[in-house]
Amino acid sequence: LKHTVHSYATGEENLILLDGRHEFPFSFQLPQEPLVTSFTGKYGSIQYYVKAVLERPAVPDQSVQTELQVISHIDVSSPALLTPVLRSQEKMVGCWFFTSGPVSLSAKIERKGYCNGEAIPIYAEIENCSSRLIVPKAAIFQTQTYLASGKTKTFRQMVANVRGNHIASGSTDTWNGKTLKIPPVSPSILDCCIIRVEYSLAVYIHIPGAKKLMIEMPLVIGTIPCIGFSSRNSSITSQFSMDMSWLALTMPEHPEAPPNYADVVSEEEFSRHVPAYPPPMDCEEQLCCPVFAYIQEFRFQPPPLYSEIDPHPTDVEEVQPVSFML
Repeated sequence: LKHTVHSYATGEENLILLDGRHEFPFSFQLPQEPLVTSFTGKYGSIQYYVKAVLERPAVPDQSVQTELQVISHIDVSSPALLTPVLRSQEKMVGCWFFTSGPVSLSAKIERKGYCNGEAIPIYAEIENCSSRLIVPKAAIFQTQTYLASGKTKTFRQMVANVRGNHIASGSTDTWNGKTLKIPPVSPSILDCCIIRVEYSLAVYIHIPGAKKLMIEMPLVIGTIPCIGFSSRNSSITSQFSMDMSWLALTMPEHPEAPPNYADVVSEEEFSRHVPAYPPPMDCEEQLCCPVFAYIQEFRFQPPPLYSEIDPHPTDVEEVQPVSFML
């Protein structure tokens, strides 16, 4: 069997193939210009294939193809992706002419770029001056944008979320680094003229009877993780801590132990506040006097004595057998 093998690397050769199995190694050099990352979305996809064709005289061609995954790397250590992102917004809550008060929300992330598997620490402060019970939440949204023939189609979906505690009326809540882990998702696609894949981190508040209050911060999901963020970017870290001083992020590494009872109340002070024999009171005086006056009597009471020896031991100790079924 005489066969012509076409190869982009070695040109054209004439080979005589005998019966049996033959293997031909080959390689291709990808173009120097950046390729768009492989992606399969709701209304379109970006796919690459390797196709092999067998040409024989007077016989139909045979072909086989297999998909090739291409990743366009995004380094999240670039200066543009290491900048902190801060957003804040306020909303008045009310119904018709009756306004209960504002709900304010401020949120910040320490950088814009992250990779799959990383946990995003979220710093936020929520103030509820309305008369309703609110619930803060955070979520990562993926937005797919398709552009073809002058038309645009968008698909948006939530890929991860986290829920905070309820905040009562007149209360505030602070997130000092509440984490939201990034699930396995496609990297961001920002330089393609037909398909774009973008991400955002949304911190929002559900308000009963009103539209939710939401702020969104842009995210870029990269492929090369950031290593040594604190050591390599000390200036950015210091700027972040300065801007986030309103959240009181610093906490002591070793909390101080509470003082002993004897260090707080001396025996002399204890005897001065607690009389030896409190005067008797009738029921009418007891009902007329405020309750706080009687609470003061027990304010400086010493704690009960502690002993590891049972003062009332039992003569017979009951022992019950324990059995396990394997």
